[in-house]
Formats: sequence, structure tokens, C-alpha cells
Amino acid sequence: MSRSVHETERKYEAPGGAALPDLADLPGVAAVAGPEEQRLEAVYYDTADLRLARAGLTLRRRTGGDDAGWHLKLPVGVDTREEVRLPPGRAAEQPPKELGSLVQVHARGHELAPVARIQTTRQRWQLVDDKGRLLTEVVEDLVSGQALVDDSAVDSWREIEVELGERGDVALLDRVEERLTSSGITRSASSAKLTRLLGGRVAATTTSTTSGKSAGDVVLAYLREQADAVKHQDPRVRRGEDDAVHQMRVATRRMRSALQAFGTVVERDETRWLTEELKWLAGVLGEARDLEVLRARFEHAVGRLDDELVLGPVKARLTRHFAPLEAAAHEAAVAALDSERYFALLDAIDALITDPPFTPVAHEKAAKVLPALVDKTYRRLRKRAEGAHDDTALHEARKAAKRLRYAVEVSEPQFGKRAKAYRKRVKAVQELLGEHQDGVVARPVLRELGAKAQLDGENGFTFGLLHGLETAAAHRVEDRFPEVWRRLGKPKLR
Repeated sequence: MSRSVHETERKYEAPGGAALPDLADLPGVAAVAGPEEQRLEAVYYDTADLRLARAGLTLRRRTGGDDAGWHLKLPVGVDTREEVRLPPGRAAEQPPKELGSLVQVHARGHELAPVARIQTTRQRWQLVDDKGRLLTEVVEDLVSGQALVDDSAVDSWREIEVELGERGDVALLDRVEERLTSSGITRSASSAKLTRLLGGRVAATTTSTTSGKSAGDVVLAYLREQADAVKHQDPRVRRGEDDAVHQMRVATRRMRSALQAFGTVVERDETRWLTEELKWLAGVLGEARDLEVLRARFEHAVGRLDDELVLGPVKARLTRHFAPLEAAAHEAAVAALDSERYFALLDAIDALITDPPFTPVAHEKAAKVLPALVDKTYRRLRKRAEGAHDDTALHEARKAAKRLRYAVEVSEPQFGKRAKAYRKRVKAVQELLGEHQDGVVARPVLRELGAKAQLDGENGFTFGLLHGLETAAAHRVEDRFPEVWRRLGKPKLR
């Protein structure tokens, strides 16, 4: 089974005549342990066209040192990456399936094969506090590497790595950097040895550039943000991490809503297939998410009841009901993420971001174009909200409110506080209607749980009570909605 760690490190170019400065007198440093010598060798895996390296990921099998094994590094933030580790196992032609799965959002079914071999002779120093706890680790690496994707010669260089320890902080990294800079050692342009070795082979794919002033600029920036979110959440969904399914589903919905609402900016006829596929993906993820929401809703409701109102093994029945369903839904979601259909969707998203099918309207000023399109989305909501009383009509109003919220969200960088304030009001409408819809979905499940409890010789009272509470809550939402809707008002972004 894999284990995961977050590492925050900085890499530096070390010219031949530059020596490591003394770091023992830095604030908080009580002692410096080392140097300790290690000899490391790593084989890096990627697709033939280096898709992982282009996306900032590295997948390797390392021998030597105290962390030998398979390492997958995923970007997290500035100077920080998540490293997923597995034992080395036997030498193999292919990486372990678990790690191979986590890179499919980029590899998309293409074979993973050795693309580079790097050997490192490392000198390691550890800066510790007065209790012997690690503040930071400084290593000097003599590196020798060869790209296996062509007949390139062996390349050699010297570099310094500084990694944050469990008791260190970024301020200490900054102080170490100041010392290194004063010694002629400067920050590296490459975030990984593999990137340094492959050089121009991993130049980033050219994407459409924007000035931020036109309607197309604003919409494209939003679409790019959601595309990045989908790719970031993909490995988290596969690993079953908290809230990952929800965040990935939201990103797909935001992208779909933006394409629908701003169809006069990004040619609508060119994106219909894409929006349908985004709907499919959101639906697949929705099965897992809806179960997750229901289980949490019921557990919370049971937790609020007085003990004398919880009759029978209610919590155990909830677990027995939801655990297999959630496991099956997660398995189905991962299967979808491994499908050719999903890979084709990702390719289409990349194509959209790289070369968006802009209309002539896209080149006009955002301040002129976007308010009218937000107004149109508002009118769509108004048509569904006015007179909405039954469950179906309220659900349609909720979906329209969500589209309006995302449309305003797209416009927020252009219109600032006005857009932000209005978005929050729309969100309140959406969440109120969402609470109603959650109750609509919950009631038949509670009825089923109560009936099963009764058939199994248990007491179904508590599930009936929860059903009654959900019904009452729905009626309160229905009573509140007209006033909440009146308070929303029209968007005023012009």
C-alpha cells in the first residue's frame, strides 16, 4: 500500500567554484549533522511524448538511500509537491498499477516506459533544533544523467537541494537561500532533475494567451481554471480522498455552465459535444457524491436526536446500507476515469483551452459583453423561479440559479465587489433550493430504510421520524423561497 508525504524543497544551481556556506549559526539551528554520503540511481518513466514531465509530474524507481522504491511526485503549490511512495518490489517494465492509475489524467492510456536514468552522489546535512528535531535538510548532489528518449550524451551537473523538515518553516528556507545566494549559488530554473536533464524536450504546450480585457480573455481564464481543477482532482478521486469527488464534479459543472451561458463568446455549436460529455462525467461523479451527502445528512440528523428517539441499531443500518453502495460508486467512478471516453473528453478540454473557438464577440471589451449575458442567465432563472411550487419546478429553479451563480463568477475578475456581492446572494438562493432537493432525494431512501428495518425485525420508528423532519423542512423552504427570491433582484454589473 502506498504512503504519501508532502515535501517543500528548493533547488539551486551550483557553479563549480561555489562552496556551501556555513549554516550552523542560522536562527533556531542548534546543530548541523553530516555530511552523510549516499549513492542513488533512479529510472524515470513517462509516455513517449513526455506527457508527465510537461505537466510537472515525475514517476521514478529509485535504488539506494533511505527511501528506495517507487516515487510519484504531484505538484501541489509553490515549492511543494506530494510524493506518493511504494516499495521497490522487483525490477519491472511497468510501474505499479496504483501509481500508473494516478497519472492517467495525463498519460490517457499511453504506455509508460523508461525515459531517463539519473545517478547521484549525494552529500547530506541536517539542520536540527535544540531537541534534535529536523528543521531542514541540505544536500549537495553531483548528478550524471542520460535521456533514453533519444541518443543524447550523458549530462553532468552539480546542484543543491534544500528541503523543509518537520519542525522547519519557510522563513528558515529564506535565510538559507540568502546564504546560498551570497555564495554564488542561485535558484534553479528546473523544479526537478528530470526537467533539467530533458531541457527543451519538455517545453510547455503553447496555449492561447490573453490580455484580460476582452470577453474572450475573461471566459477563457475561467475555463482554464476549471480544466486545471479537473486534472488536479483526478488522482485525488482515484485515491478516495475527502471532498475530491465533489470538487471535481463542481469543476465540470462550472465549465459546462460557462460554455452554455457564454455561447456567444465561445462558439456554442463547437462546444455542444463537450458540454454533453461534461454532463456525463458530472453524472458519473454524482452517484458517489449523492451517496456521500445522504449518508452524512442522515448521520448528522441521527446525532441531533435525543437518545430515546433512536430506536434500534440505526447507525449500524446506515453503515450497512451506504458502505457497499459508496464502494460500488467509487469503483464505477474510477472505471469511468480509466475509459477512452474520459480520455477523449480530456483531449477536447485541452483543445478548447489551447485554441478556443471564439466568436467575433469574444474580441469586444468584457465590460460591454458580459453584463448582457449575465442578464440573460438571470432571465432564465426568473422564468423558472416565479411560480415554482412543486418539487420538480423548484429543482429546475435551483439548476438555473447555479448557472447564474457561475456566470457571475466568470465575470467577477472584471466587475469586482459588485459581482462578488451578487454572486453570494445567488448562492444563498441556490443553497436554499439545494436543501429542498436534498430532502426530496432523502425521503424515499428513509422510507426504504424504515421498511427494511421493519422486515428485519427492527424498529423503523427513527427512520419514520427522520422522514417527517425532512418533510417539515421542505415545507419551510417552500414557504421561505418567495421572499428569498424577491430579495435577490436583478444583477447590476453594467
